[in-house]
Amino acid sequence: MRKNRLFIAVTAVLLVSILPLSAQMKKRIAVFTFEDKTDKSYYWWDGRSPGDGMSDMLTTALVKSGKYTVIERQQIAQLLNEQQLGQTGIVTEQSAAKIGKMLGVELAVVGAVTEFGHSKKDMGINVKGFGFGTKSQKATVAVDVRLINTSTGEIITAESVRKDESSSGISLDTPDGRFDNSNKFDNSIVGKATRAAIDEIVVLIDNQSSDLPWEGKVIKVDGITVYIKPGEDGGVKVGDSFVVYSAGEELIDPDTGLSLGSEEKKVGTIQIVQVLAQAAKATVKMGGGISVGDKVRIK
Repeated sequence: MRKNRLFIAVTAVLLVSILPLSAQMKKRIAVFTFEDKTDKSYYWWDGRSPGDGMSDMLTTALVKSGKYTVIERQQIAQLLNEQQLGQTGIVTEQSAAKIGKMLGVELAVVGAVTEFGHSKKDMGINVKGFGFGTKSQKATVAVDVRLINTSTGEIITAESVRKDESSSGISLDTPDGRFDNSNKFDNSIVGKATRAAIDEIVVLIDNQSSDLPWEGKVIKVDGITVYIKPGEDGGVKVGDSFVVYSAGEELIDPDTGLSLGSEEKKVGTIQIVQVLAQAAKATVKMGGGISVGDKVRIK
């Protein structure tokens, strides 16, 4: 048994070592609270709105996948307040991209819940003088979701996800929009439709994030020693080598006022010598003039 465990561990290490660096890095994602455009008759089992609940559900699903580093929503809310963005409760593509840049994430997820609830239908049947009541109900959950490349502010995809669930029988426990606990919600047809919608959004993120380049940032420079973020949480390991780019003057569209990016200059290469949970220490191997805020990329 011990030999088997050792063999599995060694095999895992070897597989990681031969994977390209781009495949080892975890993309970082910020999930913003979804806007609630429903009729407000339904809410989450703990009293939150469907927008709040579905944002948390998506965050949990992304974390459990192990593929991403997901920013805590408290950090997002704090920055939105500090920057006086999203005060109306609506996060725009521009504000999401700005906050995403500040958080150092590659992808921002924003959306709106447009349908969330169920309809029911009662039917009476008379068989040989005996009356029976049958019921059917249908739940619908619909979300408009947008994925934003925080580096460019571009919406890389916008999709409407809609899921229906139905059930029927002689007796059905039809909720009135209130759920006592998470188990009751999960087992309801509304809960099942919600889970199906979240699963589809995760697949959408998986498909779109694979083409986004991984990016880190220089957070401190001390001679030939450079500190970057992320660290272990972003898949960075001792021995990894990265290229550092310095951003020039930002180009602003005179018509829209939006950033069009900036010219970049390669200033050096670094190699990781120590990894912490959320940061890493590196040594400059080539070049110089590296500054705080410079971008760190695989190539």
